[in-house]
Amino acid sequence: MKEIFTYASYAPTHYMKEPWKVKLFQGKGKHAFVDEILLSYERIGMLRKDTGPKTMKMKESMRQFLLAIPHHAVIYFKAEEDPIRYEEDYAAVCAFIQNAQLAAWEFRVGMLWTITPYMHDQEFAQKIEIKEDQMKIAAVLQLGYPNKVPRDKGRTPIEEKLEFIDE
Repeated sequence: MKEIFTYASYAPTHYMKEPWKVKLFQGKGKHAFVDEILLSYERIGMLRKDTGPKTMKMKESMRQFLLAIPHHAVIYFKAEEDPIRYEEDYAAVCAFIQNAQLAAWEFRVGMLWTITPYMHDQEFAQKIEIKEDQMKIAAVLQLGYPNKVPRDKGRTPIEEKLEFIDE
């Protein structure tokens, strides 16, 4: 993990600020993290708060799914008040994440870049010790060795997205 995120840190960054920060939840640390995810889903209405068998089965299924993921990396940065600086920092953090994905794949580690509703839950951020009033969660990365490699879904030919202006 350290080597993957070291490669990621070569992302372009304005003024060499390197705004990204990473909290990596793994091993026993995942359990409290997953519990906070489930509590957040209750707060924001994605999960019911009752203790009925259907709800409990769904929560346990989600818990086991999330615990089966070897590593959860929360990527966050200091939220600048100046909108231009904020965009520069967010762009650098996104480049950091993309570099991490590319580096991970070189090690045959799969990495899913997620933008999830709990990222926007202030109480969730506080519970995992991120000061929501000062920091912004940019993404949560799920890392592990995939059971199977997904098929290549292809891309739109670049000619459909690229415009040359000569005059």
